[in-house]
Amino acid sequence: MSVWSVEYRSHGSWLISSEFCRALLSGSALLLDPRRSTRVFMLSVVFVLFLTASACSPPAAGSSSVSDAEERLLPRLDWSTLIPPWLRHQRLGLQAKSQNFILEDTTFWIFGGSIHYFRVPREYWRDRLLKMKACGLNTLTTYVPWNLHEPERGKFDFSGNLDLEAFVLLAAEVGLWVILRPGPYVCAEIDLGGLPSWLLQDPGMKLRTTYKGFTEAVDLYFDHLMSRVVPLQYKHGGPIIAVQVENEYGSYNRDPAYMPYVKKALEDRGIIELLLTSDNKDGLQKGVVHGVLATINLQSQQELQLLTTFLLSVQGNQPKMVMEYWTGWFDSWGSPHNILDSSEVLETVSAIVNAGSSINLYMFHGGTNFGFINGAMHFNEYKSDVTSYDYDAVLTEAGDYTAKYGKLRDFFGSRSGAPLPPPPDLLPKMAYEPIAPSFYLSLWDALKYMEKPIKSEKPINMENLPVNDGNGQAFGYTLYETTIASSGVLHGHVRDQGQVFVNTVSIGFLDYKTTKIVIPLIQGYTVLRILVENRGRVNYGNNIDDQRKGLIGNLYLNNSPLKNFRIYSLDMKKSFFQRFGTDKWSTLPEAPTFPAFFLGVLSVVPSPSDTFLKLECDVPFLALVVD
Repeated sequence: MSVWSVEYRSHGSWLISSEFCRALLSGSALLLDPRRSTRVFMLSVVFVLFLTASACSPPAAGSSSVSDAEERLLPRLDWSTLIPPWLRHQRLGLQAKSQNFILEDTTFWIFGGSIHYFRVPREYWRDRLLKMKACGLNTLTTYVPWNLHEPERGKFDFSGNLDLEAFVLLAAEVGLWVILRPGPYVCAEIDLGGLPSWLLQDPGMKLRTTYKGFTEAVDLYFDHLMSRVVPLQYKHGGPIIAVQVENEYGSYNRDPAYMPYVKKALEDRGIIELLLTSDNKDGLQKGVVHGVLATINLQSQQELQLLTTFLLSVQGNQPKMVMEYWTGWFDSWGSPHNILDSSEVLETVSAIVNAGSSINLYMFHGGTNFGFINGAMHFNEYKSDVTSYDYDAVLTEAGDYTAKYGKLRDFFGSRSGAPLPPPPDLLPKMAYEPIAPSFYLSLWDALKYMEKPIKSEKPINMENLPVNDGNGQAFGYTLYETTIASSGVLHGHVRDQGQVFVNTVSIGFLDYKTTKIVIPLIQGYTVLRILVENRGRVNYGNNIDDQRKGLIGNLYLNNSPLKNFRIYSLDMKKSFFQRFGTDKWSTLPEAPTFPAFFLGVLSVVPSPSDTFLKLECDVPFLALVVD
């Protein structure tokens, strides 16, 4: 079978090869590979409706009738089989008229749910979206994490689990509309609210403001991101019906010019769908932007009065929407798992809809904070978020059904004009045999296999380390070494926790609460080591500018600053562990030296299925790597 090219050009133009045209005119089968161009399928079939048999080009501007060739061609081909339902008759887009949302000429209720593609294995995207559709929802909402898509300045990653376009198109294929929440700040309980840590290399950085260093970075990111997003909009034949302007800015509100800047940045790059803001009760009064529909975030029925009182007072007779109805809550290390009763969820969802409001369930499916991407909160005390993002959501972290799912499916099904599709079967799971580590590599032995340490007179925070092509270190651990010649009191600012060693002997920890530690008596020159762990940058609140990790400022012994540091970057990337070949590991002794890396083998028999890992050990792992 032959493959013909359809190339998307800027400013909405398309280049369609003559071979492609002839194939369409002859009724030949087409093979369009969405992995090469996710935009091909969306618009190519729209254009071919207007192709002539001779010239194979769109009609001239202002043409109001088809040619004789087109009249002969069109009756022979059943175009409805080539164009999915969501691609037909998309002209007006989602509109806010009086109290209602209108999609084309029909009153439209947004029954949405949030799933973050970056928190779900790509292989399970379809399963989760089908379960959303079977619950009676019609709209998917998702954040776009800048820090994952641009991990190094100017280097973008939209591959694999970060393939935003594939996720959006899959939602359309399943039959869901999409509300996109592109930030640049998204909160989402992700590290630094989705902002890349390399922004903090600038000592004067003012995040979420019109500070030049921030807006210049946003502009370059939006240039790239919106080139991918624009063709996926409703009026271009895609499923995106609305786009959110930043996220909960009213509760931050550092710069009155910032939200108008973000709005203009979106519009200047081709965003033409309905724009929304989203704020909780603390930020509603300050989060309103002219020309942008305000929506609210809440969990309790007591807050429903805001739907009618505040929104009516600030924007008149407009459609009401709860952009985030919190179906549960995220968890912090050391705190109990948050649970919200399913009956309470149903009562509040019913009350929201009965109040005439559209709704989005946050989260419909939470998923997992893979790697080190979890965020943190810091108000009275610092608390990092756990790896799980189960959220006590409508689907569990594993994608299983909950009591909330059954009740909400009945509720939304009663509002649907057609029977709901059956819920997909649960995915198989397996309990495997326990893993006992067989090999280990102490951190001190591993140092010789790492890149040479960075030498610096003073400590350098993670973000400013000269690694990763000058972009600093985003996640993981940093080891600081220096030489001391006396005992005394050691103190400094460590973010987030630092284990202190004299040579290789641990003597305690420094963190937010413990800022001093006593160095015991030593003889002669001794190596002082501090292994600092980044436990997650704050994702919400007024102190996001102050989220640099590692040793912050000088480290003092008896009030004298220590100097001449050797600094190792332990970023825990896959490339980091590739340095440790099989010949580097030792058989696990009865009394291993800590900290250390451990290696064990999981036997997957008879076939791979989902499973869970439960760590039961007396000492913490420095890292767990599953290949």
